[in-house]
Amino acid sequence: MRERPSSLLGAAGAQAAEAVIVLVASVLSGVDTVAGKSYQLGSGIALTIIGVATAGLLAWIAVGLARARRWTRTPALLTQLFVGIVGIYLVQGDRYAWGVPCLVLAAAGFAALLVPP
Repeated sequence: MRERPSSLLGAAGAQAAEAVIVLVASVLSGVDTVAGKSYQLGSGIALTIIGVATAGLLAWIAVGLARARRWTRTPALLTQLFVGIVGIYLVQGDRYAWGVPCLVLAAAGFAALLVPP
């Protein structure tokens, strides 16, 4: 059995951290929906459910990366691309507390996924 590259574990860590960020954002969305701060009740509920499901899928990809599954490379790279784009939008909107961590995680995830073993 071959040993897993440490870069793959780093990529799994970045992916898991992104899953946590999405989960936290989804919980905050749910709290705002319950508090009546959502634009519409139905859209707040839908956003919360979609966010929690997305966090679960990101965590599933992170587990697959940690286990060195071949199918995880493309979804993980696409996740890094998406998180990087969202991070840029957040920084442009002066949401540095969310944007900077997203950009750092996206850069770390890309680097860990693209470095040779």
